[in-house]
Amino acid sequence: MIRITRRHALGIAAATAASGALRLSPAAAQAAGGGIETHGLSTFGDLALPADFPHFPYVDPASPKGGLLTLQIKQASGNQNFETFDTLNIFTFKGDGAAGMGMTYDSLMAGSGDEPDAAYGLVAHAVRISADRLEYRFLLRPEARFHDGSRLTARDVAFSLTTLKTKGHPVYRMMLSEMDGASAEADDVVLVRFQPTRTRDAHLIVAGMPIFSEDWWKGRDFEAATLEAPLGSGAYKLGRFETGRYIEFERVKDYWGAALPVNVGLNNFDRIRYEYFRERQAAFEAFKSGVVTFNEEYTSRLWNTAYDFPAIREGKVRKETLPDGKPISSQGWYFNTRREMFADPRIREALAYAFDFEWTNANIMYGAYKRLHSFFQNSDMQAKGPPTAEELTLLEPFRGKVPDEAFGEPWVPPVSDGSGSDRTLLRKADELLRAAGCKREGGVLKLPSGKPFEIEFLDSSPALQPHTQPFQANLKKLGIAAQSRIVDAAQYRRRLDGFDFDMISMALGGSVNPGVELRNVFSTKAAETPGSRNVAGVRDPAIDAMVEIIANAKTKIEVHTAARALDRLLRAGRYWIPMWFRDEAWVAYWDAYARPATRPRYGSGAPDLWRWDAEKAKRIGLAG
Repeated sequence: MIRITRRHALGIAAATAASGALRLSPAAAQAAGGGIETHGLSTFGDLALPADFPHFPYVDPASPKGGLLTLQIKQASGNQNFETFDTLNIFTFKGDGAAGMGMTYDSLMAGSGDEPDAAYGLVAHAVRISADRLEYRFLLRPEARFHDGSRLTARDVAFSLTTLKTKGHPVYRMMLSEMDGASAEADDVVLVRFQPTRTRDAHLIVAGMPIFSEDWWKGRDFEAATLEAPLGSGAYKLGRFETGRYIEFERVKDYWGAALPVNVGLNNFDRIRYEYFRERQAAFEAFKSGVVTFNEEYTSRLWNTAYDFPAIREGKVRKETLPDGKPISSQGWYFNTRREMFADPRIREALAYAFDFEWTNANIMYGAYKRLHSFFQNSDMQAKGPPTAEELTLLEPFRGKVPDEAFGEPWVPPVSDGSGSDRTLLRKADELLRAAGCKREGGVLKLPSGKPFEIEFLDSSPALQPHTQPFQANLKKLGIAAQSRIVDAAQYRRRLDGFDFDMISMALGGSVNPGVELRNVFSTKAAETPGSRNVAGVRDPAIDAMVEIIANAKTKIEVHTAARALDRLLRAGRYWIPMWFRDEAWVAYWDAYARPATRPRYGSGAPDLWRWDAEKAKRIGLAG
């Protein structure tokens, strides 16, 4: 399953791409020309931390450095792949990007795990903002250095932003589309100009982008796959690696930014290593033997049955359920509406009646999950009940052009009798299919065109087969020939980027403050852009309008109102079959780690905020 999140590969918190109407802390100073100068950027309200804050509240500033953290890639962005890699450039369209490479780059600013709408100075110690908010001058720290000791200058920042906008992965091109240009006014001042129609997100997106060395990239093709490590400036640099098997990163001992408030108490491991496995069972065996030392578990069957091995019983491995403040991902089976068989929303709804969540949860997932209803589950942005007057104001211009349902109660998936094959629901599915023009001939369901109704579920892992096969069995009772195709990681990535699939399982990351990144997931333009995350092929002027309202909203209330309207339209469009969710993290780890007493508000803090505990490691015989 692909898991896409708004969190940037650099490790910047959700604030990276979540912003809004700029408001400033009392410390913000008046700048020439009527603008202001500030130590950070905030969205809806003042910055929580003053200019002289020593560190984030949830870190242990005295954390010692050392040890090894070994894990698997569990979240992907850009061109990254869960099962293999063949390039160290994760910001282009070509190749399968390696895990962890984002750690080798710095950015202008860094986000806080307590504030989803704030960013504080990293390479830039301050920013001057013009009165019209179309020009941002980031003031760079003169001590900023690349790993080879060369100075990081405004020229590098301008090169990086321009290159990502013109040659980067489609995700980055789209997110930087409102940047009019970037230029170096001095070695320590980079001017970023935005288009007059910029959305509220634009400046924070820029602040979170990776910074490359212009000199290093001279004579090299940025768009090509490469196994030569690009020069970075981050807290880690590339160590050993073997293509498709593992990749290791070493903490930079003389990292220029180690003492900055945004870095104090972070980057605690001397080495971070990602292991790659083609098979999930092989990966779990590696964890049991200590080859992998940290594992976040997403499979309820394994969580409830597999964590009973010698290292657990001997107290060497700990298993915990941690509170997790991250927004809920919209996980589901997504229809590729570019396909003929999914053109009619009645057909898409019919298939939803064939998935028995209640049986699946009880018999396969140990009752550990709740049913997902919304694209903004468990938030003020989730549509409930009839639309409010404010929502209706946004929706009314589209009455008659969108389903009437958008003006009433939002659609929720059916609740079954838990039998695994609810006859009432299957009859409802059959009625919808017939209403859409499908016909059954000799036990085979035919589409309105006369073609047999056949569906291929595409995946690169068999992990979801226990959940998918009962669903497919119900589809076959309706006369639909449904089967899974498990392909290798490289082919999967190619087919995903080219929208060459019928149905696919995906978890699109949620956000506390959604913004311009929704264009990449739901806009008409994204539906036509290979490599975008609009896998469903959503193409609807009303949805485009709601996305733009959210991107340009000036207050949280405006965002939440437009998001509820968007939620109604998406749910009325039947673009997915929603799966399930948990609001907690399942983690297991070899007991060689310590962690701060507090957690960030948004997230579990594991393992980003943890550190190596030499005494614990010695006690269980784990080498660092």
